Amino acid sequence: MTHRHNFSPGPGILPASVIAQIRHDLPDYADTGISILEMSHRTPVFEALIEEAEANLRELLAIPRGYRVLFLQGGASLQFGMVPYNFLPADGVADYLAGGTWGKKAVEDARRCGRVAVRFDGAAVGYRRLPKWSELELTPGAAYLHATSNETIEGVEIHDDPPALGLPIICDASSDFLARPLDVSRYAMLYAGAQKNAGAAGVTLAILSEELLARALPDRLALMSYAVHAQSRSLYNTPPCFSVYVVTLVTRWLKDTVGGLAAMQVVNRRKAQALYETLDASSFYRAHADVDSRSVMNVTFRLPSAELEQRFAAESEAAGFIGLRGHRAFGGLRASLYNALPESSVTALVEFMREFERRA
Repeated sequence: MTHRHNFSPGPGILPASVIAQIRHDLPDYADTGISILEMSHRTPVFEALIEEAEANLRELLAIPRGYRVLFLQGGASLQFGMVPYNFLPADGVADYLAGGTWGKKAVEDARRCGRVAVRFDGAAVGYRRLPKWSELELTPGAAYLHATSNETIEGVEIHDDPPALGLPIICDASSDFLARPLDVSRYAMLYAGAQKNAGAAGVTLAILSEELLARALPDRLALMSYAVHAQSRSLYNTPPCFSVYVVTLVTRWLKDTVGGLAAMQVVNRRKAQALYETLDASSFYRAHADVDSRSVMNVTFRLPSAELEQRFAAESEAAGFIGLRGHRAFGGLRASLYNALPESSVTALVEFMREFERRA
């Protein structure tokens, strides 16, 4: 098969060694005589897998005592509704950052549950940047502040952890989760769909402080209750067993092969720098995001015309580059540089871009 360079925004590329392990385990996992796809979540074998996944996450992120790790379903999009459903009282208000498409979607669902105050609207700046924490004017007594750390579609990212802001901070970290170290103690809750850097689509990871869990509203629907999932150790109903298994493999890879999140961050910054330097050195290509908000994970850029962008997308696909078309609602081009993307793929893309510019 012709080698492909997978720049897909999600589901994203998985490590080659993880794919190889899946292939090995698929027909018969750990000499159980059955596939990982048909294994009961109530067996000791699966319980060992989910316990290892949690232990690996705790080690990689240095998760402090007093935090619970949950394996949920429904993607990050379900959390847009679950967060206010659990933590926004009827007489309260929640602050939100609407820095891009996913932040706006979170606002839309939160408004179906209660009162929302948008404290940053990316539309006002053409979705070219996200705010610094020091810029924010927050609502006194707000139930929480919801932020999206990396807007996958627009290619903008908040690069630092928040300071103490006087209210719980809840972060959708889907597309930069496990791409860099985080100070989990700065957040009341972090959540992320696994399909960017943590595994395969189907499982959503949530890290919640017990202090936030204690504030959850009572009498919530069981499957929509973080408290129920915490009490059940993520086994209230059948979890996405295969996806949890892949998270276990990916977190092993991050620990044992990469050497942890600080090492992963170095590689990711190097990949992004190579691509942004190529964009900045050219008058033909133009990076979308402001320099201090540029995403390390999702590099968005434009060409001089929509016609050239379509041609670039078509020719890059023919040359073996997958997923470079921008989101249908945003246009342009986008290269997603998730953890498992090898640096050689970025080198190949840079060479293709220079050759395309020369011929255009």
